[in-house]
Amino acid sequence: MTNSALLSRLDLNLLISLDALITERSVTRAAERLHLSQPALSASLARLRSHFGDPILARRGNAYELTPFALRLAEHTTTALEAARRVFESQATWEPAESEREFSIYGSDYGFTTIGRVASELAAERAPGVRFRFMLHNPMVVEDAANRLRSVDGMVLPHGFLTGLPYLDLWRDGWVAVVSSSNDAVGDQVTMENVAELPWVMSYQSRSAFTSAERQIQQLGIEPRVEVVVESFLSLPHFVVGTQRIGLIQAALAPFALQLGGIRVLPLPFDATPLVNALWWHPVHNRDSEHEWMRGLFEEAAGIVAAAALKNVP
Repeated sequence: MTNSALLSRLDLNLLISLDALITERSVTRAAERLHLSQPALSASLARLRSHFGDPILARRGNAYELTPFALRLAEHTTTALEAARRVFESQATWEPAESEREFSIYGSDYGFTTIGRVASELAAERAPGVRFRFMLHNPMVVEDAANRLRSVDGMVLPHGFLTGLPYLDLWRDGWVAVVSSSNDAVGDQVTMENVAELPWVMSYQSRSAFTSAERQIQQLGIEPRVEVVVESFLSLPHFVVGTQRIGLIQAALAPFALQLGGIRVLPLPFDATPLVNALWWHPVHNRDSEHEWMRGLFEEAAGIVAAAALKNVP
């Protein structure tokens, strides 16, 4: 049977039922979520069981659990629903000022605080009905970016992690050190001795999530003594205040670190490779006029962020 023939026999509303059943793991709760009667959803479950040859939900004592097959379907179901939503939200002619489109972007708190914030402000002025959904990425999302980007609009991420995908260069940013104001081991500037001897707060520290500046320290022959690893750039200064620790943040975040109080922002004692931030997306979005508008918005926002970041390099 061809793919077209198979699809013609399916009711795509079953995809909505499947997603609700997988999420709620209960016919009763899934029916309530979809505002359907329990017999109606039970009928959908019967059709899904017949189609897949799997019970989807299996009783375990007084509750139901997803079968191993249903667990494998879970992520595909979410992706397929998002893709279907995008198809039916598309318009032959699109007027930003009249649109209620939602753009979904993966990134870090650094990306959201900088370019995400500015892009959303520009959108609010020109297309007040447009909404952004900013979602924190993690190592698993980055490693699976080629697949994840099929169902979202983009990912804000520096070069060095993704290849083979379309991208728009946004802005370059530098690295600065943050130390506590009470840290008397550090003078007017951080020294290589400080880098080697003092404890560190570092961000991410995994195979697919790291910072270029942290890698450079190791390439200089220093294995930093890491006391804390935090998967957040904005929260990193909180782990520095009142301690002897050193941390690294992007120059664009320096004003936010200083707002915390009890923090000094200092230059690094080596030439840290700058970040080249970019917006990445899946090729399926290349000719999407709405997506093109969003990319233009990020490009304009990048100019604003770049100008501000230059002022923050000590």
